[in-house]
Amino acid sequence: MDRMLFIAMSGAKEVAFSQANNANNLANANTDGFMQDFNQFRAQLLQGPGWESRTYSMDERPATDFTPGAIKVTGRPLDVTTNGDGFFAVLNRNQDEAYVRSASLQVTEAGLLVDVKGQPVLNAAGGQIALPPYDDVAIGSDGTISLIPAGAGANEWVVIDQLRLVSPPLNQLMKDLDGSVRLVAGAELPEQANVPMVSGALQTSNVNTVQALTTMIELSRKYEMQVKMMKTASDLASSTNQILSIRG
Repeated sequence: MDRMLFIAMSGAKEVAFSQANNANNLANANTDGFMQDFNQFRAQLLQGPGWESRTYSMDERPATDFTPGAIKVTGRPLDVTTNGDGFFAVLNRNQDEAYVRSASLQVTEAGLLVDVKGQPVLNAAGGQIALPPYDDVAIGSDGTISLIPAGAGANEWVVIDQLRLVSPPLNQLMKDLDGSVRLVAGAELPEQANVPMVSGALQTSNVNTVQALTTMIELSRKYEMQVKMMKTASDLASSTNQILSIRG
């Protein structure tokens, strides 16, 4: 009985983990720039002395889906997104270089260019971007930041800086819990790349809501099946105890 019970308990626990991952994907279906996480189950043999007679299920998140989402036009000059597989760089809370595909940029009181999380945006040299007072600002398709200084003429555009644009191999990237992407341990920082940018637009989430809802129903049924297995194990144990008590 114990083998059946613990295997069913293990299955239910791992299904719950998978359901949490799927629910997170579904909850972020409308989050701009969100990249969904893949999920899979695999068999895990019991390790230790004796025969490997039990096989447990294990849920894991093997990778992130880096497929670009759709581009939606906002008309706001500081809303930017890459057009394709590339990224632009920000400085995360650990002071490491991280990568995003879409952001609604803001300018702090000190003139620093940051994303909505307050992460500084990096320039081509890897430094932070500071903007002087301006009347208008624009970001070009090559990541060039231009502006009209405060009080200048309507056509007096000045190039200030350029976004750090990168296109590292996707197998060298991993997604952090805050949704930003960084390099795996040991990977070298990528060089500046020719990544096309779109200003006045944001990238939508790449979550397929229909698929996520279907997966939610499927996982719910799997969880119910594991719970029924646990109930069956309990019933079998009760029947065994009754038979033993009669014989005693």
